Amino acid sequence: MRGRIFVQYTLSVFLLACLALFLILPVWLTIRGGFIDRDADQWTIQHILLIFSDPTLRSGLLNATLIACATTCCCLVISLPLALLNVKCNYPGKALWSAVILVPLILPPFVGAIGMRQLLGRYGALNSLLGDAGIDWLGTAKFWGVVIVEALHLYPIVYLNATAALANLDPTLEEAARNIGVSPLRRFWSIILPLIRPGLFAGCTIVFIWSFTELGTPLMFDYYEVTPVQIFSRIKEMENSAQPYALTAVMLFCAIMFYVLGKMVFGGRAYAMYSKASIASQTKRLSTLAGFGASGLFLVVTGLAVLPHIGVILTSFSENGQWYHSVLPSGWTTQHYEDALTHKLAMGSITNSLKYAVIAMLITLLAGVTIGYIVVRTRVIFRGLLDALSILPLAVPGLVMAFGYVALTLEPPFNWTAETAPDWGRWFLPIAGWFDVLGPTANPLVLLVVAYSVRRLPYMVRSTVAGLEQTSQELEEASRNLGAGPATTIRRVTLPLIMANLIAGGLLVFAFSMLEVSDSLILAQREIHFPFTKAIYTFFERLGDGQYIASAMGVWGMALLTVTLVGASLLLGKKMGAIFRV
Repeated sequence: MRGRIFVQYTLSVFLLACLALFLILPVWLTIRGGFIDRDADQWTIQHILLIFSDPTLRSGLLNATLIACATTCCCLVISLPLALLNVKCNYPGKALWSAVILVPLILPPFVGAIGMRQLLGRYGALNSLLGDAGIDWLGTAKFWGVVIVEALHLYPIVYLNATAALANLDPTLEEAARNIGVSPLRRFWSIILPLIRPGLFAGCTIVFIWSFTELGTPLMFDYYEVTPVQIFSRIKEMENSAQPYALTAVMLFCAIMFYVLGKMVFGGRAYAMYSKASIASQTKRLSTLAGFGASGLFLVVTGLAVLPHIGVILTSFSENGQWYHSVLPSGWTTQHYEDALTHKLAMGSITNSLKYAVIAMLITLLAGVTIGYIVVRTRVIFRGLLDALSILPLAVPGLVMAFGYVALTLEPPFNWTAETAPDWGRWFLPIAGWFDVLGPTANPLVLLVVAYSVRRLPYMVRSTVAGLEQTSQELEEASRNLGAGPATTIRRVTLPLIMANLIAGGLLVFAFSMLEVSDSLILAQREIHFPFTKAIYTFFERLGDGQYIASAMGVWGMALLTVTLVGASLLLGKKMGAIFRV
């Protein structure tokens, strides 16, 4: 018994130390760098004040905030009606539309931006369809281009959380209001909305932070007056300037402030429901006309959401320069798909990302299962802290984490060389080399794997916790009563029972690591080490066939995420929404 407790506490302390090193420390270094006067070696707020005194940087913060607010509102407007229909009504094709609603998640928004540029640009498909209107939809409205692409990608996150919250409501509350003559609209505002507000806030928080710190989409739209892009353009100044630190710290503080403010205003507290499962399954059968209207709403939303995907697919099949001032490409080819698998940069990036993602998945699987087991099955006194830290990466912007990892490589002992390391620390030189991402021979493998693992750890922890909470401990207790040790019980009983959850979590970790944007764009500096998304961005910037190869690579990424999300959705069911919740 004492040995088991010792092992539990040892593992907990080790995991806390790892999270402190690779989650808390990078964020702290970012914040400290924005408040330290390097010359005087003292704290100052001068760097922060300079951010707010610079009109360009102020404009970037305002634009990022407006993008986040507009994207979140759009996602809410799109998702809430669909969630209400899905939970409360039966209509033709309900099962199909419930699955199709996840389609937008299969394409990173910055790749979808390629397709939207082809559809909405001055010489794109829409202008040609409108009879040569000549309007540069995105050139004159880059802000709304970014908002539209991000909203069409992220609304399923709000939908999943809203659906889960609505499914947990006690329907007798609404029935009681209906019986006393309360109108449907008032029932929604007075009963349903207050009860599901915490669930909506959980989904909207992810969308807001994601869109507030999104880097790839503004880059693709050449929208440079936004904070994430301004930080990205100043990465190389980190060694000599405090401005990138200060700008990143301000962005982090803004994200935290918006979260706290939203929690106070919209979050509310969750209300316990006394009647759920036996009654919540009752749904209203819509009439034929209303049913087709509900299906039509899903069809319209899904049609709009797949526009970027259609644009990317069409671009990937069009010959160089043959989709110009026409509704559809005038020339077709599959050569770009061959190039996406045979080009040195493309093939190398796929190999790199597979390597990074597989290692990250294995690390996350081991850490996530251990954390989930400690949180659910043990009485370790600080298991709550471990649980909170493991979920924190969902709330910390990816751009901040990536910036923090670069800052980590500039600090001792990670920046030691043979000339700068003290005698007692020379044993650390090989390890310091693993974290080098700025030098001429830098290999970002270790930092990218660490970044992917930490960023996607919540998916595995949530999947494991969901599986353990659904699994009775009686079988585990029976195994121990028959003489099996803790390790044998976990290996032979616990893990097989939650294997579906582990596979789902592992699939999500692998796919989202393959298509991670912020860490990949910032931490990979040499072409030989580029991951998949950095190669797509590099191709997109290349003249000639660049955007076509980038589109073909994006289609390969879509195929990967399609298989992943469908598999995870089938394995997790209604628990899928809990993956994307702060």
